[in-house]
Amino acid sequence: MASERPPVCNYEGSDYQTSFWEQGDREYEDRAEAIALQRLLPAGGRLMLELGAGAGRNTPRYQGFERVVLLDYSRTQLCQARDRLGTGEKYVYVAADVYRLPFAPALFDAATMIRTLHHMAAPAQALQQVRLALQPGATFILEYANKHNLKAILRYLLRRQDWSPFDEQPIEFAELNFDFHPNAIQRWLAENQLHIERQLTVSHFRIDWMKRHLPVDWLVRMDALAQHTGNMWQLAPSVFVQATAVASPELATRSKPGEFFRCLICGGLELIEEPGYLECSSCGHHWPFQDGIYDWR
Repeated sequence: MASERPPVCNYEGSDYQTSFWEQGDREYEDRAEAIALQRLLPAGGRLMLELGAGAGRNTPRYQGFERVVLLDYSRTQLCQARDRLGTGEKYVYVAADVYRLPFAPALFDAATMIRTLHHMAAPAQALQQVRLALQPGATFILEYANKHNLKAILRYLLRRQDWSPFDEQPIEFAELNFDFHPNAIQRWLAENQLHIERQLTVSHFRIDWMKRHLPVDWLVRMDALAQHTGNMWQLAPSVFVQATAVASPELATRSKPGEFFRCLICGGLELIEEPGYLECSSCGHHWPFQDGIYDWR
């Protein structure tokens, strides 16, 4: 099952949680995103998959779920999450590639992908993998960087940028950093049997002048009101989408009790936990398990 994959954005060794969120004047964005998540998340569930979990910034917001799987490509990000959240039955830490998810089919009853899709050179391929991991009826919450935002439209009309925000092709504004058009996102979700239920627009006031001169409480309250326009138009820099995994004959296979991981070499679903690794009983391949982190990279 190993195959050539698109390039992966790796935050290994990064202090992103500290430098960007805790010391980077991002309180407004964080609180606005928390409101969006609260509005879109189901009240609870059995098993949540957090794709691009990083250092676990959003993980405490999923307390209604019995277990949460934090997936990230970077081991150091997962180590930071583990140190903040602890180990035990509640959290499972998985280092893996979104393009090759190591899970039994239709395992999860919910998943989130927040501030992660914008690093995907092949977003439709990533969404296909997510859908395979979801049960029919599962909730998927996707956040994406919106190419069709008001600032980009104004800059384009004033000829201060070359690329068109009306073009549905992604724009790579920095290496492995993409903005996406809402129409493209909606099409990719539909192609992968993910039906959009609700959209919220977020971070409307992500403007340096406003963040410097207006109290953060005001910005958050205004954003909370503006988020409700998301079903009508998507003009904010960030868009949250709540989608439901539609039952499909092509995706009828479901995991059986006791199945969790799937071998990325042969597809085997029987993996035996040994000290320091998982062993696939079908092909004998070993997958490391060190410092509380399953490593499928």
